Amino acid sequence: QVQVVESGGGLVQAGDSLRLSCEASVRTYNNYAIGWFRQAPGKEREFVAVISRGGAITDYADSVKGRFTISRDNAKNTAFLQMNSLKPEDTAVYYCAAKLAHRAFAYTEGTEYTDWGQGTQVTVSL
Repeated sequence: QVQVVESGGGLVQAGDSLRLSCEASVRTYNNYAIGWFRQAPGKEREFVAVISRGGAITDYADSVKGRFTISRDNAKNTAFLQMNSLKPEDTAVYYCAAKLAHRAFAYTEGTEYTDWGQGTQVTVSL
């Protein structure tokens, strides 16, 4: 079983930046696609960003394009979500998910992921 642990959330003001981290306890980390999702109170979980196995392909939700950047450090079994120009509507619990992938592909559906972290709260105030 893959253990996924997020960190880096917090309370910031609009316009600030945060970097979330996602560490997965697997031996073949490079073979995993890593996705970030978020869920705001009263709303359904939504896709935020994904990075393919190997890191060659990334994709983002329209709402975060140009502000968020996903990356990975395979040597450290860790992926990152750099969030800039944060807005109050970015407030949510952010979840990291891992998927053992047989090809480099940007998986954007949460149902495709098998292993999830506990989530980290991001709160953006005006």
